[in-house]
Amino acid sequence: MWETEAKLKRCGLGPVAGVDEAGRGPLFGPVLAAAFIPREIGLPENVNDSKQLSEREREAIYPSVIDAAADFAVGLATAAEIDRLNILVATKLAMKRALRGLRLKPALVLVDGLCLDGPIPSRKIIRGDATVGSIAAASIIAKVTRDALMRGLHRRFPGYHLDRNKGYGTPEHLEALRRLGPTALHRKTFNGVRQPKLVL
Repeated sequence: MWETEAKLKRCGLGPVAGVDEAGRGPLFGPVLAAAFIPREIGLPENVNDSKQLSEREREAIYPSVIDAAADFAVGLATAAEIDRLNILVATKLAMKRALRGLRLKPALVLVDGLCLDGPIPSRKIIRGDATVGSIAAASIIAKVTRDALMRGLHRRFPGYHLDRNKGYGTPEHLEALRRLGPTALHRKTFNGVRQPKLVL
């Protein structure tokens, strides 16, 4: 999982940051991104795409991922920004905010499936969260952080079962939307939240 970073280091390029997001698909809440710069030693070999790990597995590996970081940061784009900009632009905004939060300045950014413009060169890597250690680590940080945020917001909006569905459009979430309507943190432009126009 760390061979890409090792090859770049042998070419004299570093530090390298991996970037990934969590929460592009939900109907509720922000999209959250993480940027991760690995230490040179003690990197965990059992990192993987966060979507391939259970919630319990992600929570278990999270401390070793944080311990393996020379630096990491998270950034988000709100539901209102998602509605205003669209989810792709908002995802890139969250990624740029995560990168701005780093104390170390990376020489190169490896991004899962997206191209980022900006002052730091970036490289899009398809399925990077399953093949590149720093991106996989970023995906775990992003997912664990966003899940914790959803559990906290569940206490504010208990009727939507956010502790279980994490904002995704599950049947119980859609039923809650039909009964209660959307909150201020729902993505109003997303199907399932957006109310159909009545044509007479």
